[in-house]
Amino acid sequence: MYEQLPPHTYPKTFLIKRGTPISELERIMTNNLSFPVAVKPNAGRMGLMFRKIESFGELYDYHRRMTLEYLIQEFVDYPLEVSVFYYRFPGAAKGHITGFIKKECLSVTGDGTSTLLQLIVNYSRVRFRLDEMKLKHASNLNMIIPRGETYILSHALNLSRGGRLVSLEHEKDERLLDVFDGLSHHSYYFYFGRYDIKCDSVEDLKNGKNFKILEFNGGGAEPHHVYGNGNTLLQAWKILIHHWYILFLISRKNNEKGFRYWSFKKGYEHFKRAGEYFERLKKLDLATSDKTQKSKHALPYLKPEVNLASSIIDSYVNSRN
Repeated sequence: MYEQLPPHTYPKTFLIKRGTPISELERIMTNNLSFPVAVKPNAGRMGLMFRKIESFGELYDYHRRMTLEYLIQEFVDYPLEVSVFYYRFPGAAKGHITGFIKKECLSVTGDGTSTLLQLIVNYSRVRFRLDEMKLKHASNLNMIIPRGETYILSHALNLSRGGRLVSLEHEKDERLLDVFDGLSHHSYYFYFGRYDIKCDSVEDLKNGKNFKILEFNGGGAEPHHVYGNGNTLLQAWKILIHHWYILFLISRKNNEKGFRYWSFKKGYEHFKRAGEYFERLKKLDLATSDKTQKSKHALPYLKPEVNLASSIIDSYVNSRN
């Protein structure tokens, strides 16, 4: 997907296959990237196995546990993450933006007197994943967060990871559309889908600068503005059905141009394999998170030992360079 985007519009990214030697990771980090970096499955979903990696020791630990192909890429630190849902009919010069939302990560704000644990317990959006947050931030639970300081609980902005979606419907205009028309025309195949982007500001995005495309999700993309605009269930259904209909029209036009429909059998087999893959990904994410400490049958994530290994490995890598 990245190769179909204009150069320099996406993070510097490397594909890591299962069995890649540690020396290759060292080479990539020495010559091309610097910490922190982002790692995530090559085929991902719902933020599963997304991690922010701060050191070579953490990268080594992720690589040791990860049994699927994954991406390692520069960590984009622009302050704003947005989603833009765009479609364009084959042969048309102009497209349409149906949704524009910003994502807010799961976080708490300090008051200068409360511990992190107290802030977490008293925040309604965290209550449904309280055990997970306690384990993930166990070493900082007694820390008093300074007044006004934001403490990020999850860097993954997916809804399933506690992210919040906020409507930017009022910001849709011709300048924004021109940017995504340009991105769509760069590739001959991006007619329908959702761009997930980090940018310095909405204004910069409209001016086509200071942004990085984290990913482009095509036919299987969910229109996130279903959630971000305060829609009723009926309104959400209408939005989804409208997007399915648009996808049908685009598919029909592409079929007329020679891109043949899949058979029912091929489509069924694809969805079956995808389902099996993501079940595997879910289990892997669960098995490599801090919350496995609660399970007697799962390998615990030994944070002190990992920290020690990280420092040793980082010292070794630094001495080599």
